[in-house]
Amino acid sequence: MRRSGIRRSGIRRSVIHRAVLATAAVALAAGCTAQAGGAGGGAGGTVSPAPTSASAAPGSSAPSTGATPSGDDKPSSPAPTASATSEKPQPKVLMGDGSESEQVRELQARLRQIGYFDRAPTGFYGTMTAGAVKSFQKKRELPQTGSVDEVTWQKLVAMTHRPTADELKPSTTNKLDTPDPRCMTGRVLCISKESRTLAWMIDGKVVSSMDVRFGSENTPTREGTFSVGWKAKKWTSTIYHTPMPYAMFFSGGQAVHYSADFAARGYNGASHGCVNVRDKAKLADLFEQVKVGDKVVVHW
Repeated sequence: MRRSGIRRSGIRRSVIHRAVLATAAVALAAGCTAQAGGAGGGAGGTVSPAPTSASAAPGSSAPSTGATPSGDDKPSSPAPTASATSEKPQPKVLMGDGSESEQVRELQARLRQIGYFDRAPTGFYGTMTAGAVKSFQKKRELPQTGSVDEVTWQKLVAMTHRPTADELKPSTTNKLDTPDPRCMTGRVLCISKESRTLAWMIDGKVVSSMDVRFGSENTPTREGTFSVGWKAKKWTSTIYHTPMPYAMFFSGGQAVHYSADFAARGYNGASHGCVNVRDKAKLADLFEQVKVGDKVVVHW
């Protein structure tokens, strides 16, 4: 009986062993089918492998292995931010070469107030305006661009006052200088060789003004205090045979009169000693106001 029991026990262990081997073979076959078939799998679909001890359960963090990445697996340096790579923003340019506007006229008037622009504002931004702006920028230790940016404009505005109508559109291209003391009383044609202007003044007040041109070195305009000796609305020089409209004679043959040549060529020419005026309309109006006997002062 004992020998028979041992035999049956051995048979049972053999059957169990064969069953375990058969189960393992089926499991192995199922795993190969999933790998070969990929997402498509076999007829029974994909079999998911059992999670390993390193796999993270849903909702949990993956365990750290403690290994240090190497080669291409090393973490790259963080990309620089925009603030680190972008350059410092430049001030916005408001006016520059070729600009033409009322703001340019204001710019020129403000520069003129502090001695950087020596003529009447035109509203056009050319080389002379650019040069004046550069000089202003250099004095204030700003970048010498010759263009007006927001920083340059704010500094200029802070140093000057809002231009008046006469400063924006003065009656002469050339800036009037301080009147000679002899011009401060009575009715006077106050003529400055320094500023090349004529100011019609009554009791120290400038009523009107205009640009003028003088004689050359060979035929200079005389300086001093004179008076209007006589007037001629239409006159032609008896020496040079050239027209002298609206002539007001003050010293021999020298007179204040309109000059078409001055109007056309500006200061590239000169008179034969007379005081030339290039604004015909202004002079025509002045001619009607001036009386014989009114004072004339020609000075530097």
